[in-house]
Amino acid sequence: MKILIKGAGDLATGIASRLYRVGHQIIMTEIAVPLTVRRTVALSRAVYEDKAQVEDMTGVLVTNMETAEKVLLDGDIPVIVDPKADIKDEFHPDVIVDAILAKRNIGTMITDAPFVIGVGPGFTAGVDCHCVIETKRGHTLGETIYKGAAIPNTGVPGEIGGFSTERIIRGAAEGKMVPIAKIGDTVEKGQVVAITGGKEVYAKMSGIVRGMLQPDVIVHENMKIGDIDARSELFHCYTISDKARAIGGAVLEAITRFEHMRGNYALVVLAAGEGSRFGENKLLAKVDGKSLYQHTLDRMKAFGVYPQVIVTGYKEIIEQAKEQGMQVVINDHPELGISHSIKLGIETCVKNYPQIDGILFSVCDQPSLECATIQRILNAAFLHKKQIICVADGEHYGNPVLWDREFFPELLKLQGDQGGRTIMKQIPGKIRTVEVMSKELKDIDFKSDLELQ
Repeated sequence: MKILIKGAGDLATGIASRLYRVGHQIIMTEIAVPLTVRRTVALSRAVYEDKAQVEDMTGVLVTNMETAEKVLLDGDIPVIVDPKADIKDEFHPDVIVDAILAKRNIGTMITDAPFVIGVGPGFTAGVDCHCVIETKRGHTLGETIYKGAAIPNTGVPGEIGGFSTERIIRGAAEGKMVPIAKIGDTVEKGQVVAITGGKEVYAKMSGIVRGMLQPDVIVHENMKIGDIDARSELFHCYTISDKARAIGGAVLEAITRFEHMRGNYALVVLAAGEGSRFGENKLLAKVDGKSLYQHTLDRMKAFGVYPQVIVTGYKEIIEQAKEQGMQVVINDHPELGISHSIKLGIETCVKNYPQIDGILFSVCDQPSLECATIQRILNAAFLHKKQIICVADGEHYGNPVLWDREFFPELLKLQGDQGGRTIMKQIPGKIRTVEVMSKELKDIDFKSDLELQ
């Protein structure tokens, strides 16, 4: 697949190494003056050296998509100075990995690519990306998170060789960086290792210099400019770290799962109900400043890689769904009940997307349903074939529900206002649940329900 990695520092390079070795096409972006401390194991070095070798990878500085394509054909990794990652508009990546490690999101959106990964703190799965990778050293390092966020930044460096804060070399004053010690040098506690802004910087511990910023970079006081490793293993200075490999493995896991899942499921939105209990077309009612149906359509934007069908008879919804690229199926007979919409959805999907393994049915009146929930349903369906994946709040089932294709014949037999719950009651052993908060299951049936949102 085509993968865009935002950032080319040491952790981003560790991610690239995992993806590169299994054959993915990678482009990496950087800022004009990289601030990578462990630069001997970072492809960001290509920005000021034109080329950078890290283990079996070569990063090559490029200036546009045309030169990037030539580097890709040579089997190398293009690195481009592109702080906003604008090259995505020409590259059209399957996956974007934000590995800038800024401890906050500085512009990545879940709709930037078919699959978006946020590395470290600052991202929330289902909000600005599909998956978050835990970067904090410890038991959960490398965890793939599909709901929620990584552990917040504590400001305390992880422990290596028994040392934490002492191992970090920090600028003594604002100004130009002048390294005294080089990466790979052995230094003693109290030794001058750099000068910043004309002021000497002293080592706070003994060990080997594992990282140091390049000369002439403008730094500020207390900024991280290097690090010391008490283990004093020279090869650690020139090889990808255990942490970077663990994070890279997690990114590879998430991408591989996505690679096997994409296009295998269809998403069908049911939006043809008469709204008799509401008294009018409830889908046009405003919730948090936008129409109820718009909440659902906005949610679907995060899953554009999957075939999407909407069953409706409402003009406003039809126009919006078409603009969004969804296939619209007109239901002219809402009085026939939800079973008719289900049949129309299945028949359309089977005809146009015969390869799919299942269909996720979503109703259009759940404004609090999260994108993360849809992603978790798809993940569960991928792992549990020939089963029904249903959201639940404890013992209560709700929507959406993903049905494996083996249940299509039973769904097509439904009549009137019979929904899939009729079938589920008969085969409870075939149901797998994705637990959610009760708020997500809440739908809008009466006007009084709007007051509870």
